[in-house]
This record gives sequence, structure tokens and C-alpha cells, in this order.
Amino acid sequence: MKFVKAKLLMVIGMLTWFFTGCSNPALSVVKPSGEVGKMQLNLIYLSTAIMTLVTVVVAVIYIYVVIRFRERPGDTHIPKQVEGSTVLEIVWTVIPIILLIILAVPTVSTTFQIEKRPAPSQHPVQINVTGYQYWWKFNYPQAGITTANEVHIPAGRPIEFVMQSHDVIHAFWVPSLGGKRDLEPGRMNRLILKADKPGTYEGKCTELCGASHALMNFRVIAHQTAEYDAWIRSMQKVNSQAKSVLAKEGQRLVGQNCIGCHAIRNGGYKVLGGKGPELTAFGQRTRIAGVLDNNPQNLRAWLQNPQNVKPGSRMPSFAHLEKKQIDALVEYLESLKGSSQ
Repeated sequence: MKFVKAKLLMVIGMLTWFFTGCSNPALSVVKPSGEVGKMQLNLIYLSTAIMTLVTVVVAVIYIYVVIRFRERPGDTHIPKQVEGSTVLEIVWTVIPIILLIILAVPTVSTTFQIEKRPAPSQHPVQINVTGYQYWWKFNYPQAGITTANEVHIPAGRPIEFVMQSHDVIHAFWVPSLGGKRDLEPGRMNRLILKADKPGTYEGKCTELCGASHALMNFRVIAHQTAEYDAWIRSMQKVNSQAKSVLAKEGQRLVGQNCIGCHAIRNGGYKVLGGKGPELTAFGQRTRIAGVLDNNPQNLRAWLQNPQNVKPGSRMPSFAHLEKKQIDALVEYLESLKGSSQ
């Protein structure tokens, strides 16, 4: 019975080890798409090589000693007793020190390199990041725009993320680009990243922050420089006025139910809320609440029961509204695009 349990535990352990590699490739540190990610991967390779070397050497010595000095039938003599060995003690002290130096030198050097702020000649982009339970606010002070849960950047240029938390401790991590960095209330932290090529890179909060910590996702969307500049212009000149009759009803309902917490610029609203994610150009985002694909069906489900999607979210339910009112909200919110759309 004990043998069966041991085999079962071994199988479970092997499956657990195997399936840890079955993750989203956009969340992989071993496929870096940024300078910082590549430097950190080199440190991972170095530390793995050192640990593997130590493990192999210790295992070989252990196996040799077990076989060489095992008890043999008829052998009753007492082996030579050795009390201390200056040579061995020096060897097993010096070797770990050397290994630590081999690991420490590139680690310290890399740390200083990734902390170095980019020169003005590199045309860095500053993006202010604020973590909330359970969403992300991205503000572009140089362009005067704000978005949520999706951050757009130009590929090939350094991005300086200036980060803080609104409530509890969060952590900003984009595995393919590098990181991570904590966001703490009352304290500013910085992180310099750069995407080598255009693409969509997944990010997550990696500091346990509440019920929906695992759903506190965001996306980094890297563009060619011309596309990024066009996106900035489209956000600066956005038109949030409804066009269809149904969307106009939705715009009115947003003013009654949503605008106290959310902001929609150039929509004719006298109040721009700041407690929830900004909804300007919401219709061109790829996801809703960082979790659901952005489409009318999912938006309807989110409005009617946010807690079912993100437990602990401060977003209230709009299940009290009639179906045609929900349809109007969906129509208006999905119509919000940048000016070039």
C-alpha cells in the first residue's frame, strides 16, 4: 500500500512539474522581447547552470561514497577515523565563495544597468501607473491622456513607468519585457522597459492584493513609432458624442449612472469621475476589466453582474436596469473609439 502511494505521489509530482510549462507564451520569461528581459534571462541561465553544477557534483560524490564505503558481508573492521581536515574545510568554503562571486558580479552589474534612466537623446516615454483593486490606470503626462488596463507604447524606445498604488501593495510585471516592480501606497517606484518589436505583451499583478488578485491583468501593446503617434493623436482628438438613437440613450444613462466614478472625455459631461477606470475610447480596447474579450455580449454580462467576473470589484451591478437600457449602455460604450477609428 505504501509503495502504491509513493508511486501516486511521484506521478502527481511529475505531472505538476510538466504542466507548469503549459502557460501563455506571452507570459514567458524565457522568450524575452525586451532588453531588460534578455539581461534577466541571462542571469537565470547563469544561476541555473551554477545550481545544476553543484547538484551534479554533490550527487556524484554522494553516490560514490554510498557505493565505495557500503557495508560488505564479512567485513567487520572499523574504518580509519578522521577528525577534521584543513584541506577539505578550505575547499568547501572557498568553492561556494567563488560560485557566489561568479553569480554576484553580473547580478550587481545588471541591476545597475536596468536602473539607469534613459538619456533624453533616446526619446523616452514617461507613463504614470497607478494600481487599484483590481485594475490599472495609465496616464501619459507628456500627451495629456489616460487609459486603463491597456498601455500603448512605441517599440524600440525606452519607457519609464512611474508607479504608485492607490490602496494596497501591488506589483507590476510584464514577463516578456522584464520587471517586476512593487507599487506601494505613498511611494513612487520606477521601472525602465523597452519592447524590441511591435506586439502584445501580457502583464499581471504579482503581489497578493485581494479576492481578484489573479484577475488583475493588463496588456502592453507595442506599436511602430508612426502607429504609436497616430494612436496618441486619436486619443487626444477623441469624439465621445453618440451618433445613433440607441447610443444617445446610452450616453444619457452613462451620465445618470456611471460618470460619477468614470471619466469619458469630449462626451459633453460636466463631471469626470476618477474612482474607476477611464472609459474614453473604451470601444477600441481588446478586453473588458482586463479579463473578458471586448464584445457586446461580454460587456452586457459585466454590467449585469460584475462580481461574477471579478469578485471584490467595486463596480456595482446594473441588473436593476431594463434590458433595453442595458442595450443602450452597451451600444454607447462600444461606439467609443479614437478619432481615427
